[in-house]
Amino acid sequence: MAVALAIAICFFVSCSEKKEMVDIPSDRSEIARLTATDVITLVSDSGITRYRINAKVWKVYDKAEDPYWDFPKGIHFDRFDPNMNVDAEIESKVAVYYTTRKFWDLRDSVHAMNLQGEHFECDQLFWDEKEERVYSNGKIKITQQDKIIYGQGFESNQTFTKYVIKKPEGIFPVEDKAE
Repeated sequence: MAVALAIAICFFVSCSEKKEMVDIPSDRSEIARLTATDVITLVSDSGITRYRINAKVWKVYDKAEDPYWDFPKGIHFDRFDPNMNVDAEIESKVAVYYTTRKFWDLRDSVHAMNLQGEHFECDQLFWDEKEERVYSNGKIKITQQDKIIYGQGFESNQTFTKYVIKKPEGIFPVEDKAE
């Protein structure tokens, strides 16, 4: 009798909990087809590992009008040299990759380091893989070995080795050459 009473009490208590209603979008383009967490993926070329991508959350929206991957908790890229040492990297707190256009939108505390060890910091960075071009319209900070350059607007090749700052700011050393 006591066992039956305990079961009945548990049944009524469990049935009395309110269930949360969730709105499910009727438009398939608004639903992630795939969601993965704690992702680490390696990209190789001709059997040699070239890149590592880390992401806390990776959502794939392949039915959207402009299909994209969403990285709402950020992304980190590492580029490897032939000895598997990281020689360049880029990261941001939020990222979206448009798969058809091959276009990255990196946002919120974007940090990059190029092959020369220069550090780039900005709030938003665009990477157009088709044009092999990286750019930002906002403020940029570039830390080089001997100086820090600030500016408004920036454009570079995708390895960050040939770049132009549209409106540079700061103190720049100038060599005084006697004629």
